[in-house]
Amino acid sequence: MIKSIFPLLTLLFSPFLTEADSTMNQDSIYIGASMSLSGAYATQGLAANNGYLLCEEHLNKRGGLLGKPIKFLIYDDQSNVDRARDIYQKLLSKKVINAVMGPYGSTLTEAVADITESHQMTMISPLAATSSIWEQGREYLIMVLPPAELFLAGLIDLADQQGFSKIAILQEEQLFPQAAGNGAAKLIEERGLDLVFHQSYSSGKSDFTEIIEALKDQEVEVLGMAASSLSDFILFVHQMNEKGLQLNLFGTSGAVDQFQKELGSLAELTLGLSAWEPELNNPGIEGFTKDYKNRFEISPSFHAAGAYGSCMLLAEAIQRAESLDQNKIRQELLNLETTTIFSNYAVDKRGYQTANKGLFIQWQNGKRVIVWPEEEANGVLLLWHE
Repeated sequence: MIKSIFPLLTLLFSPFLTEADSTMNQDSIYIGASMSLSGAYATQGLAANNGYLLCEEHLNKRGGLLGKPIKFLIYDDQSNVDRARDIYQKLLSKKVINAVMGPYGSTLTEAVADITESHQMTMISPLAATSSIWEQGREYLIMVLPPAELFLAGLIDLADQQGFSKIAILQEEQLFPQAAGNGAAKLIEERGLDLVFHQSYSSGKSDFTEIIEALKDQEVEVLGMAASSLSDFILFVHQMNEKGLQLNLFGTSGAVDQFQKELGSLAELTLGLSAWEPELNNPGIEGFTKDYKNRFEISPSFHAAGAYGSCMLLAEAIQRAESLDQNKIRQELLNLETTTIFSNYAVDKRGYQTANKGLFIQWQNGKRVIVWPEEEANGVLLLWHE
């Protein structure tokens, strides 16, 4: 399915890369990136990779950019920060690319941001949301997702609307989940709700029994869980069911179809943050969804739409700049206010997202139903236990 991906070991010696090196700025526009095609983030990374590839296809059908076809050079970072750094360093130091796009997630984006910054390469991050990444004086990094601190805001708002006050937050010890969990805890306290449990757990945890028993002892009504790996959500739901933990609402920091496919009926009524859904009225969304299904034989997740929409933002900035000059591209992105197939887009002078607020979906009868915010909802919230 992913035929344009080359192993990292060929990065310096691949015949294709040698050709790209000799023809760059002549025959094609090369866009470099790493993506998590294996490892802990592969579910999200494969979808984002598909989004990049479909964007490449669509742009080239329209005639490319600046009169040239575009070509993505994407390498598997294996969900590993050192490997991601190595990929971006080699791509930029060998000067084989005209532009870059970001990897999956906050952890890997933070890992490579100083490299792209040092080369003064504008990098749109399609799927990083941790605010601290944009609070370090970087000038060439652009945010597309809503801030991580708001990823569980929909769950908290829904809990408040339903009159639930005993809320718990569980978060993985990684950059994004920590930001999402701590942000949620702050929102709970600001609303005057009762944060009865707030705990972090180490990555790779295989037994949540002790945590589940503590949640039962606290008589928690609503639980928000922030994690970077889909497998954590799946494992927790299995163990929660086995141990008989009953909640009114349970929400995660990311909703993907694989969650429902893995859990089946156990996924029913679970809530999850989705920055995008195909039912939205964003321009071009119908064509994107149809073409994505036809090419990859799966429905697109918000990770795929985020990558595609971010790629189209880069294309728009290049077209407006009429140039591959990175400072001109950066300035266009700072000034741009638009709506892609993915979301509303506008950033402040840091490149920090100000327009995208996100959505919350609930699995109902095996389907995704938007239940928050009210103006985007296409269904009503259902409770696990009343």
